[in-house]
Amino acid sequence: MEHVAQAVDLKSFFHNQMNMISEIDDHCRQIEDDLNQFKRQGKKLFLSSSLQTHSLPLLDIIHSIDPKIPVYFIDTGYHFPETILFKDRLKKEYGYHIIELSSPVNRYQQKDSDGQLLYTSDPDYCCYINKVLPLEPILKEYDVWISGVRASQSAFRSDLGKVGKGTFDTIKYHPVLEWTNQMIYAYKNAKNLPEHPLDEQGYSSIGCLPCTRKAEVGMDPREMRWFGLNKTECGLHTETMDTK
Repeated sequence: MEHVAQAVDLKSFFHNQMNMISEIDDHCRQIEDDLNQFKRQGKKLFLSSSLQTHSLPLLDIIHSIDPKIPVYFIDTGYHFPETILFKDRLKKEYGYHIIELSSPVNRYQQKDSDGQLLYTSDPDYCCYINKVLPLEPILKEYDVWISGVRASQSAFRSDLGKVGKGTFDTIKYHPVLEWTNQMIYAYKNAKNLPEHPLDEQGYSSIGCLPCTRKAEVGMDPREMRWFGLNKTECGLHTETMDTK
């Protein structure tokens, strides 16, 4: 009887996996339709990516639809070395059109009145200088910002819509907003996409080195960023939404 039960469970598992793959295929076709609609309207599109493992499915989808759409990676100057090496690998081995952005404010200027680096005393302003500010020229140049935020990641993101109004008259397009972790990793495994090298070291949400720690049992991955602070967003998405 135990073998029968295991066989039934296995059959149910594969059935669910096939249903999920079918759902993902539908989503991918919808993303392609949306991009084509934006293009017919004469709009310029770009994608931003943190290049974490869970970011790669959207990056791969966009690349497969139109490899000419630029992918902007914001190099804050505080990333883990593993993140930079991973970025270089993705460009070389997978041909992703990744373009680096960096802050116009030099590191030596990023200090408070006591001479401390801003991430130690004012992480919100540090995030603004190193993440929001570098993207502003891109927002002025393009019409549609494709972003991989997902509703399950934070309370703020759960309130977003698939399409929103951003600053500088941009359209913020969130094509994987309703994707679950299971869908993300089903796509990743189906396409044999690589994993960020810090995943196997216990990191589940990877940002800048000074403000990221390994995941702890029972804690939300976003809580591992800016640990101990009342902060779960860097401002890249909160400060670029037009709330007028």
